[in-house]
Amino acid sequence: MSKDPDLTGPDLHAGYRSLVRRPGVHAVEVIDQRRLPHETVTLTLADAGAAAAAIRDMTIRGAPLIGAVGAYGLAMALDHDPGDASLAAAHAMLDKTRPTAVNLRWALDRVRAAVRALPVSVRAHAAWREADAIVAEDIAINQAIGVHGLGLLRELAAARELAATRGRAATRVDAVAPARPLNVMTHCNAGALATCGFGTATAPLFLAQSEGLPLHVWVSETRPRLQGANLTAWELAQHGIAHAVFVDSAAGLLMRRGEVDLVLVGADRVAANGDVCNKIGTYDKALAAADNDVPFYVALPSPTFDGSLGSGDMIAIEARAASEVLEVTGRGSDDTTAGATVTVGIAPAGTRAVNFAFDVTPARLVTGYITERGIAKGAGALAALFGRSGGEERGEASGTQRGRGT
Repeated sequence: MSKDPDLTGPDLHAGYRSLVRRPGVHAVEVIDQRRLPHETVTLTLADAGAAAAAIRDMTIRGAPLIGAVGAYGLAMALDHDPGDASLAAAHAMLDKTRPTAVNLRWALDRVRAAVRALPVSVRAHAAWREADAIVAEDIAINQAIGVHGLGLLRELAAARELAATRGRAATRVDAVAPARPLNVMTHCNAGALATCGFGTATAPLFLAQSEGLPLHVWVSETRPRLQGANLTAWELAQHGIAHAVFVDSAAGLLMRRGEVDLVLVGADRVAANGDVCNKIGTYDKALAAADNDVPFYVALPSPTFDGSLGSGDMIAIEARAASEVLEVTGRGSDDTTAGATVTVGIAPAGTRAVNFAFDVTPARLVTGYITERGIAKGAGALAALFGRSGGEERGEASGTQRGRGT
């Protein structure tokens, strides 16, 4: 049998890992993202039920990470019982935890396809090996997205500096004003915490910071769960990247004031026509970007492309508990709650709330998709990169992931 790969090292550009499997150990360690940014707590998931609960209650989140944890959960189930009935039951249990992100179903299908024709005696080992491969591939994909995205950031920074230089010349300003950093707006968290390493939308930012490109990030708080304020701001702080959190509804104003050079978001599922399903509030930013001539880019790893769906209208949108809207959790600051994590209500008792977790941004509002294969400008170019069928083009079995190369 092949030796288990070492997936324990820190993310090269972070110093923390959202998911760790130590060599030979049939369990995984995850960061409990509900506890960030106030404390860093690591949990061990050792059975399929624990993996499903971690996905469902958002102990872990982010489409690529959900897929990887789901894959490991299936391997854990086969450790307990490698039979056909157990395989089917665990696949169904894990699949129903979060319906919108395509990576979960894709990863579960891939592990199932890798093991179902094998003797039951070797299924568990094969499942762990396949889950490890999914993790390693995700890290490589995100690195490649970072490289292509860095090229885009360089181009935008150079164009902005050229425009500023011409402006100074036109106004005959002798003194050279300090160059303003490139201002990038994000939404939700598409960072290393949401993936197996590097992040998708954050990978270019981390690389830009590493090479000294002047950068400032506008972090949308991302109501109701505040993934931007809690998670993205935490990650940027780990890297020393200048940033500021803003209320979601201020995105349009910031763009109108000329303070945003690029909007860069992640994705939970992208349909064949280029429609982008992402965290609720993404569509609003895309509309504002279009109205203010601000480029709007989506960081898109190939497993998140679902060519089986003709448009975003076919994507099931997850609705979550009203309590996420009606309550807010944070760190107490008064004499009685100082240092404690507290949850408080923010609306009158009995108030109803709607809580859609995602929205769909039409492809016409997307400037381009940053993938591991390059930047696709428009849905036609995207289809040329990945083909029409996401899962089918990549194949379910190990070794047939044609759309996963870097």
